[in-house]
Amino acid sequence: MLPSLDYIKQTRIKLGITQRKLATLSGISTSMINQIETGRCKPSYDTAKKIFEILSSLEGQSSKKAGDLCCRKIIFAQKRDSLNSIVEKMRLNFVSQIPVFDEQKIVGIVSEDSFAKKMVENGENDLKNMTTEMIMDPPPPLVDSATPAKALVQLIRFAKCILVTEKGNVVGIITTTDILKMVE
Repeated sequence: MLPSLDYIKQTRIKLGITQRKLATLSGISTSMINQIETGRCKPSYDTAKKIFEILSSLEGQSSKKAGDLCCRKIIFAQKRDSLNSIVEKMRLNFVSQIPVFDEQKIVGIVSEDSFAKKMVENGENDLKNMTTEMIMDPPPPLVDSATPAKALVQLIRFAKCILVTEKGNVVGIITTTDILKMVE
């Protein structure tokens, strides 16, 4: 079953293509596209199917991926860094969480929540002598940079952030704020 014919105009406009361009890609006249969009003409099943396939293909090309949304400047810590240095990094860079690495391997994350939990458990003075690995939470999820952005919405609901990889290397970070970039 095909979508409603109203979808043609809505999607064409959303993609920013002209009737002429859609007509050329579909192999039909611009006049026919105009008549379909205004409701003056009902296309054959094959013609409508061809138009929907073209639009679907164009949507797939233009839809955002994890690599498009992520921040490629990652503020990070090493697992043996002092907590004072982490607090300073967070303050200077206005971030609420920092991925933790052991050399090149992601091993955890430190967030404002991590600090708050440890302060409740141990008191503020004990934090001064701790290292990052003593308060870090498990690492956030990793996704490839080609992962469709729509797939990230469910994932970010349950994670503090998402790390983006290319060829196995962490290249970016996505937070809830970055997901808001999807809103058009």
